[in-house]
Amino acid sequence: MNPSGYREVPAPQWPGLVCVWTAELRADAAAPFVQRVVPDGCVDLVWWRRDAQVRVAGPDTGPVPAVIEPGDALVGVRFGPGLAPPALGVPADAVRDGRVPLRELWGAEADRLGAAMAGAADPGAVLARAAAARAAAGGAGDPLVPAMVAGLARSPVRAVADDLGLGERQLRRRALAAFGYGPKTLQRVLRFQRALGMARAGRPLADVAYAAGYADQPHLAHEVRALAGEPIRALL
Repeated sequence: MNPSGYREVPAPQWPGLVCVWTAELRADAAAPFVQRVVPDGCVDLVWWRRDAQVRVAGPDTGPVPAVIEPGDALVGVRFGPGLAPPALGVPADAVRDGRVPLRELWGAEADRLGAAMAGAADPGAVLARAAAARAAAGGAGDPLVPAMVAGLARSPVRAVADDLGLGERQLRRRALAAFGYGPKTLQRVLRFQRALGMARAGRPLADVAYAAGYADQPHLAHEVRALAGEPIRALL
């Protein structure tokens, strides 16, 4: 377990959510803990105990340091790629690389949510219920999201557009709205996350580069530095 005491629990009971997570730092910690957050195509709603406010995090295009002060605690829910806009009420590119107060999107409802979480025995469940309810009220979202994720994980952008019956400009508009990224950036993020998963499982980096779809191991190293801000071995 890292110093932030990070834990996550899968959330299949909440449509659109990948997990509910918590992170905290003991009050007697000698210094703040800095967590490096790297791009994953997801959007999180994050509640900070210090001010009982909920913020929207991501989708990120590069590394973002999250500073946790001694005695602080965070609770979050994570939307899968392309699944946040119905809950947010805005396209994903409106919050790209941002840490946006939820009140800017939900108004007073966000403040009531933060206060309810402060007094709850299970603040993660409170946040997940609110996120799922907003997502249901916001509609189904883009029906092509699953096909875009699956296609861009394995095929060139033009081939994916053709398979979906879209022009490349149409695909780009829909990808920006759903994921916050254009198709090529989404491809890079998905490939990066595939590579991290294989590397964490212990596969040799040369094998990881080939299996994840990089030209070679130096290409993998370059992309990890670009997206995570440090070499892959340090990141792992």
